[in-house]
Amino acid sequence: MPPFLYLLGLAVFAQGTSEFMLAGLGPDIARDLQVSLSDAGLLTSAFAVGMVVGAPSMALLVRRLSPRGALLGFLALFLCAHVVGALTESFAVLLATRIVGALANAGFLAVALATAVSMVRPDQKGRATSVLLGGVTLACVAGVPAGAYLGQLWGWRAAFWAVAAVSLPALVAIARSVPGGAAAGTDDATSPSGDGGAGQGAEGAPSPSAAAPVPLAAELRALRRPRLRLALLLGALVNGATFCAFTYLAPVITDVADLAEGWIPPLLALFGLGSFLGVTLAGRLADRRPRAVAGGGTVALVCAWTVFALTAGSAPAVIALVLLLGTLSFGVGATLISRILYAADGAPTLSGAYATAALNTGAALGPALGALTLTWDPRGPLWTSAALTALALVAAPRAFKVADVTSTGEAPYIQAPPAP
Repeated sequence: MPPFLYLLGLAVFAQGTSEFMLAGLGPDIARDLQVSLSDAGLLTSAFAVGMVVGAPSMALLVRRLSPRGALLGFLALFLCAHVVGALTESFAVLLATRIVGALANAGFLAVALATAVSMVRPDQKGRATSVLLGGVTLACVAGVPAGAYLGQLWGWRAAFWAVAAVSLPALVAIARSVPGGAAAGTDDATSPSGDGGAGQGAEGAPSPSAAAPVPLAAELRALRRPRLRLALLLGALVNGATFCAFTYLAPVITDVADLAEGWIPPLLALFGLGSFLGVTLAGRLADRRPRAVAGGGTVALVCAWTVFALTAGSAPAVIALVLLLGTLSFGVGATLISRILYAADGAPTLSGAYATAALNTGAALGPALGALTLTWDPRGPLWTSAALTALALVAAPRAFKVADVTSTGEAPYIQAPPAP
């Protein structure tokens, strides 16, 4: 993999930490800014909505910029939003910074995904995707607990400063390392610039700047493809199941498994460790055996979420299943995100936006559905996750069938060419 992908992963790590760290900072923010805890919860909702809206809108906004220019702009805006958030004494301003930060995060991830897959061989999109999503999983393992720890030591503002501090070296590294040139999908893209005119990315793949211009209408027409729409649906359902259960894992641990509150951070970290393992495995298998990973993994998820709901009263079962479900959820999820990028191969600048929107639609809707079922049973979110993955399982055979019979002449949705 090109080294600059890992620099993008560092920025995604900072952004993932920001997205999830408020789970442990809400009470401190509410006390400091003198608002209710429910009002403080709006900071999380605002970020999720900003991610869903921001992915396509921000990608459209920067189509005429080079990938480096777009990435630097989004990351700089994200950094500034956290500096302002750390300094403000106003809840309204803090809420605004969360929305701005989410828009910047969504735009960055959309452009980063599109740039990453355009800089590797056509059969390595799954591996490139796993590098970026690895930043999100590491945020769950290390970033979120570290943010909570900093908040306990020096207050919630310290966590915001830490996110800004991690973003700064990523900003400098991207400025020095990410190829420049005109955006691939702009209507008036010209010959490569900023890369010595080579027009080639890592490992012999064409760079974004060397790709033929793709009109905006053509990129939007990609949404007409049944295989892309089905991939988006599957990605949203599986990711919705993941974040539904993850968001309400704490009451399962304390109220159902009857474990002490001290178990919450290590079990959340264990889920994060599983997510890192899942993304790593997906990076190795998603390009060569996507049907086995996505189809078989979804079957395993339905079974595992159901078993978790039935055995959540057993502490040993909870500990074992948290690791297993973290691995399965992110392994299948990362594979489906890469399938979206394969299916949207005719939309070089919007493919990442489509994948990001699907991921965050699930991240927004899953917890909302879990909240409804939590009112009648602490196991409710687990049953909701099982139901969402069951819906994905119903849709999966149709997705595979559409992919197998496609005759568009484009890279197939399920069968990616094996790496040499």
